[in-house]
Amino acid sequence: MTKEKPVIEIDHVYKTFKDNTVLKDVTVSCEGGRIYGFVGHNGSGKTVLLKCICGFYKCSQGVIRVNGRQMGKDLDMLSNAGIIIEEPGFLRRWSAYRNLEFLYMIRNKRDKTYLCSVLEKVGLDPKLRRPMGKYSLGMRQRFAIAQAIMEDPEILILDEPMNGLDKNGVREMRELFLQMKEAGKLILLASHNKEDIEILCDEVYEMENGCCELQSVSDVTHG
Repeated sequence: MTKEKPVIEIDHVYKTFKDNTVLKDVTVSCEGGRIYGFVGHNGSGKTVLLKCICGFYKCSQGVIRVNGRQMGKDLDMLSNAGIIIEEPGFLRRWSAYRNLEFLYMIRNKRDKTYLCSVLEKVGLDPKLRRPMGKYSLGMRQRFAIAQAIMEDPEILILDEPMNGLDKNGVREMRELFLQMKEAGKLILLASHNKEDIEILCDEVYEMENGCCELQSVSDVTHG
């Protein structure tokens, strides 16, 4: 059986800020149609690694390739990707639909029916006129996921995507991510929630002091 060609290759990556080495010799290979989990305490390097993959930071040493193209050389920023890292940006006085429409129009796209379907997919009512400044944390997180999936990206980079969601919201988003995996998407997921890792992930990497080591899902979730 022919091995699937990796979509993302992280090859002996280091990242240093002044005298602080945040990533140390990280090597990971990620294929499409799979979900890769990254676990570790705050400050372990998870978010910095995701930002390096996205192109927000440049590696101090090592190489990151996306579909064979090198970040920082062939690509400045990750393309064809949906990204949730930290608090999502939005215009507080406009509804979720209008916020999504503004983003969509940047690409000269105006398919209102499609935008409504995206919001419904994440459990938001496209007809709700309430300004996003009055949304709950969970509603804003659903909007962040809508932003990430809006253009049907090949890759999803998700840093704690379940933040603020209630039990129903968590269940619905897990189902959505599994559907996207089945559609061939590559998903990188950083989460503190062991159930997210157990239910969603095909492989899991534990990060500690900037080092990244492959673990079994059962060891991480039941250890």
